[in-house]
Amino acid sequence: MLTMNDIVREGHPALREVAKDVSIPPSNEDKELLEDMLAFLKNSQDDEIARVYKLRAGVGLAAPQLGLSKRMIAIHFEDQHGKLYSYGLFNPRIVSHSIEKAYLNSGEGCLSVDRSVEGYVPRYARITLKATDLNGTEIKLRLRDYSAIVFQHEIDHLNGVMFYDHINKDNPFFAPENSKAID
Repeated sequence: MLTMNDIVREGHPALREVAKDVSIPPSNEDKELLEDMLAFLKNSQDDEIARVYKLRAGVGLAAPQLGLSKRMIAIHFEDQHGKLYSYGLFNPRIVSHSIEKAYLNSGEGCLSVDRSVEGYVPRYARITLKATDLNGTEIKLRLRDYSAIVFQHEIDHLNGVMFYDHINKDNPFFAPENSKAID
């Protein structure tokens, strides 16, 4: 079982590297790792398990956050409409995006960042991504608003980008033109 001890923190070189593609079909080892990443997210959202194992709640996790240079992400959350997003993805890539931007009113956090970082993180309001899922199937997802933001945050990790790299240094709460706030 993955715990917070497995997650590397700010300053670890893996968080600033471009991760390597995973060979498809994925190895059993890579599939097991991705299943473990997904299990971590589910456990982190279970109050009892999180308390016992001292897990911080998370909705996404990327392999570089475990110190591994692999293009793998796990996502697990329910949106405000009750739709469940639960995915383990290999080699996700954004194939199209909106011009319109969106940002979380409350800002973003990260399991690899043990401090509060205030400011708006502008991202695309809508994205389409392609990836290979845990079953080895090529999938295409169209995402908007909160779900688009979560997936972009994790894909950034695969490219060595931290969420706070997007915050306006001079005016952290600057809302870019043609953007909308997401609660």
